[in-house]
Amino acid sequence: MPLDPQLRDKITASVERGFDEQLDFTRTLIRFPSTRGAEHAVQDLVFRALAFRGYAMDRFEMDRQAIESHPGGSPWSSEHSTAPIVVGIHRPREEKGRSLILQAHVDVVPTGPAEMWSHAPFDPVIDGDWLYGRGGADMKAGHAANIFAMDALRRIGLQPAATVYIQSVVEEESTGNGALMAHLRGYKADAVLIPEPEDEKLVRANVGVLWFQVEVRGLPVHVREMGAGANAIDAAYRVIGELRRLEADWNERKKGRPNFENETHPINLNIGKIEGGDWASSVPCWCRLDCRIAIYPGTPAEEAAREIRERVAAFARSDAYFANNPPRITFNGFHTEGYELVPGSDAEAVLAAAHQNVAGSPLESFMTAGYLDTRVYALYDKIPALCYGPISQNIHGFDERASISSIKRTTTVMALFIAEWCGVEPV
Repeated sequence: MPLDPQLRDKITASVERGFDEQLDFTRTLIRFPSTRGAEHAVQDLVFRALAFRGYAMDRFEMDRQAIESHPGGSPWSSEHSTAPIVVGIHRPREEKGRSLILQAHVDVVPTGPAEMWSHAPFDPVIDGDWLYGRGGADMKAGHAANIFAMDALRRIGLQPAATVYIQSVVEEESTGNGALMAHLRGYKADAVLIPEPEDEKLVRANVGVLWFQVEVRGLPVHVREMGAGANAIDAAYRVIGELRRLEADWNERKKGRPNFENETHPINLNIGKIEGGDWASSVPCWCRLDCRIAIYPGTPAEEAAREIRERVAAFARSDAYFANNPPRITFNGFHTEGYELVPGSDAEAVLAAAHQNVAGSPLESFMTAGYLDTRVYALYDKIPALCYGPISQNIHGFDERASISSIKRTTTVMALFIAEWCGVEPV
């Protein structure tokens, strides 16, 4: 049953009253340089913030064996975060409504050269409608919104009439293992909402992602005898050429895929890092490429990985040098399948109604060509997995920023969604 208009107005006003505090909390989150492996301190802050609000608390480490034995687990490496997963649990006095997971990640990507930012990356500056800072849009604004959307109900003497799990995870930017660990811990609900910065739209489809390294060996000699050696860096570019041909072939497969066929380039290969050689006057004997490529929903990660191996191996057999020195491929991060959100769920209808009430326009949906943790809940919990959040610019780039007015709108939408989806009862 739709929310009573008077209650809707009270919730909207409550979000407004708490928004300055919400913005301050978001800025506090941004000040933590929580790149991969450095999320412990911010997770402690989140734990304290949720415990202060009276939620039942759970904090747990990731179980490497359980993750690696699950089909949705990504490979573990020495860079894998050891920071805990934090969950705050709201339990109603009487379970009348539908349960919900509100999830967000605290890990952020590296900043790149600080001098290329207008402001220090972890100094959360407000300029007009924009909140600047690494990780502010992706996704500490959404993280704070999860907490403050619940606060908005409590401020007017109400709480969800169903169990709500507020999950704070890590490894979203590199493996997706944090969300998977929450699943393996046993948390499950009737729906999940993840407020990633999706420009106030609902994600209809999301690609899977593979990370892999390609190692090329060369034959080192002095540069004066360069013709007698084999330059591993030059050779690596030939491998990149073959990977680009694979990328083009995969993009051709978009035909017949409704969420992808109208996209210009849904499958993106990124050569994210290249290093090699030991000395400027020696022909380099090694080169290593770090790569990321997308895969279509419904394609198992292992199947796509096998195709990459076979494609590079076939190329190597046709190359005069690689025939005897084939490149070595290691899958070392994201190893995840994509998902598609089936239209027509009650959860989507409730979110669409809340968005219409706040934004005054219909809820749009779209395909995003990046990784999202919603894949865990869609594929393995089999529940409606909603990804919807504020307008942003330059995520993963310089001057990352989120729209403050959009953060307020989406927080209001979330509070209305929680109230209608879960129902409400007096605190």
